[in-house]
Amino acid sequence: MKKRVWMTAVISAAMFVMAACQSREEPSEAVSQETVEIQGLNGSKETVTVEIPYDPQRIAVLDMASLDILDSLGLESRVVGTADTSLEYLQHYVENEAVKNLGTIKEADMEAVMNCQPDVIFIGGRLAASYDALSEIAPVIYLSVDPELGVVESVRKNAETVASVFGMEEKVDGLMADFDSRIQALAEAAEGKTAIVGMCTSGSFNVLGNDGRCSMIGKEIGFENVGQEDGSTSTHGNEASFEYVVEKNPEYIFVLDRDTAIGTEGARLAQEIMENELVMGTDAYKNGTIVYLEHPAVWYTAEGGIHALDQMLADLEKELNKEL
Repeated sequence: MKKRVWMTAVISAAMFVMAACQSREEPSEAVSQETVEIQGLNGSKETVTVEIPYDPQRIAVLDMASLDILDSLGLESRVVGTADTSLEYLQHYVENEAVKNLGTIKEADMEAVMNCQPDVIFIGGRLAASYDALSEIAPVIYLSVDPELGVVESVRKNAETVASVFGMEEKVDGLMADFDSRIQALAEAAEGKTAIVGMCTSGSFNVLGNDGRCSMIGKEIGFENVGQEDGSTSTHGNEASFEYVVEKNPEYIFVLDRDTAIGTEGARLAQEIMENELVMGTDAYKNGTIVYLEHPAVWYTAEGGIHALDQMLADLEKELNKEL
């Protein structure tokens, strides 16, 4: 009888030790779920690993493409502050008094960012110079469109990165579901056709290549971008004369109206600039294939977002539907 009691005591003690060991291990497992590491850019636009609080509750957003992705993931209630924007599909953030105004995508109101006590801050390329200062407030996620990947794959990659911070990776495939087929249909319409892709800004016309804004038209859709041959044109492109446009005489001319995109007061509309005596002699004008991108603010300030990609494709589909 005594031996049985002794054995029972030994077993109980062993079970207690095992439970104690497990309880000591559990906190370390919990800690691993408190943060997540993602790949982003730093202020020098170099790829870095950033440790972010997992499933952050308070988000400050100073980049419209990132706000677009967060909105697509259904995380509106987490956004405590955002930069101002004219984008219609993001106006509910601007109009929500609970969401603080943090300045613009080019100039952050640092005091406002600090006061909203964010767990994480999202920025875009226009605020790269403020990366270190903002990192003093909270971890910064800086994502961009990679010209080598292209717009569509950059959107997919960035959406997966953002989703991983919240454990929502499974939602991305559904959000991106129909883009590939839409790109393919547009590519069929563009096959074998030449184009100039350009931007009207301050009364001038700048030619864009396949390495910056609107690159999707040449890279993924597949128009032969005859303005690309003159080298890199990222950021705002290379200023071109209308004689240059006449010389190239492309089948299509795609025009981004930058002044409309940023709300420049008193600026001439892109159509007024483009439809001059020289351009009116091109095949594109004669055939009605000068395409003024209908949502310039989306192309100029939100390229890289999911809603944005939908609207950008819709702009092209509207103009190319006769070819589809």
